[in-house]
Amino acid sequence: MVRRIKGWAHGMVRRVRSDDGMTTSEYAVGTIAACAFAAVLYKVVTSQPVMSALQSLLKDALDAKF
Repeated sequence: MVRRIKGWAHGMVRRVRSDDGMTTSEYAVGTIAACAFAAVLYKVVTSQPVMSALQSLLKDALDAKF
C-alpha cells in the first residue's frame, strides 16, 4: 500500500515538473485575467451594501463583550 502511494506521488511530481513554463501569450492572458478579477473584486468590496455589511461586522466584533 505504501509503495502504491509513493508511486502515485512520484508520478504526480513528475507530471507537474514536466511543464517547462508558460509562454508569453499565457503570461499575458493570465495577467489580464488577474487584473479583471481584481477589478471585479474591488467593485464588489467597495459597493455600498458590502461596505455597510463589513462596517456592521467590524462594529459588532469590536463591541463584543468578553
